[in-house]
Amino acid sequence: MNSTILEVALNGPWSRDLQPLMPTTVDELIAEGIACARAGASVVHCHVYDPETGRQYENFNAYRAVIEGIRAVADVIVYPTLPLSGSPDAPRPMSPATRFEVMVALAEAGLIEWAVIDPGSTQFTRYDQIAAQTPGFLYRNPEEGLTYGLDKAVEFSIHPSYAIYEPGFLRLGAAQANERPGLPTPIYRFMFSEGFTFGFPPTAYALAAYHHLLSDVAPDAPWMIAGLHVDILPLIPNAIERAGHVRVGLEDAPFGSSQSNAKWVEMATTAIETCGGTLATAADIRANLAP
Repeated sequence: MNSTILEVALNGPWSRDLQPLMPTTVDELIAEGIACARAGASVVHCHVYDPETGRQYENFNAYRAVIEGIRAVADVIVYPTLPLSGSPDAPRPMSPATRFEVMVALAEAGLIEWAVIDPGSTQFTRYDQIAAQTPGFLYRNPEEGLTYGLDKAVEFSIHPSYAIYEPGFLRLGAAQANERPGLPTPIYRFMFSEGFTFGFPPTAYALAAYHHLLSDVAPDAPWMIAGLHVDILPLIPNAIERAGHVRVGLEDAPFGSSQSNAKWVEMATTAIETCGGTLATAADIRANLAP
């Protein structure tokens, strides 16, 4: 793919306690998804929130309203999350069928093209939590959930969006993908952070390490830079030089960001174009990721 995919992650699981500007209602998600599409994003990722509790939840009707509302105006790829297993919003272990229930329902309805399928587990702890002696949590992705999700991706022809929090995620995700010849191409999303302790900080050496490993285990696979509690913009020139893609937005941005989702997309667009890159459309992505 010669053009650059620009994805925006509109909100994440944080609530407005940590990210005050992020959208939470269906109407807000639709409006911001459309604004980001107009600013250059071709992929939109979102979490839906319970209007009664103000907390993240998984709800088919809410996701359907967001997806249909954005795509009625803009031709972009819109995809949901999964329950953040191990977090305060999803503290108990779930069977794969339960965890993927809403994703499967959306796939059955023909509403999604990509899906979150994370190939590994890691500790989510922020540096400020350590200083305050407040524990983080183990983000749980047992392998039986990974294989269940990938089998559903084969069944419904959905591209896995792999969040790569640690190098082992990349190796496991690639190995499992290689065992499924009918699996639509996974997108490998390298997750950097400045505020969390997982994985790598957003540095050139870290990107080089991930890119080298990907070249060994999944040659020519599409990948992008992203992260949590991080400003990924300074890494964009390195990514474009290596033919990578980019994700920004208020799920990924440093907590307490003063920039809106549309502003993050605008800044990323400028950075990509300054490096000589061109933005991919959703039609470009579909064509280039087709078997």
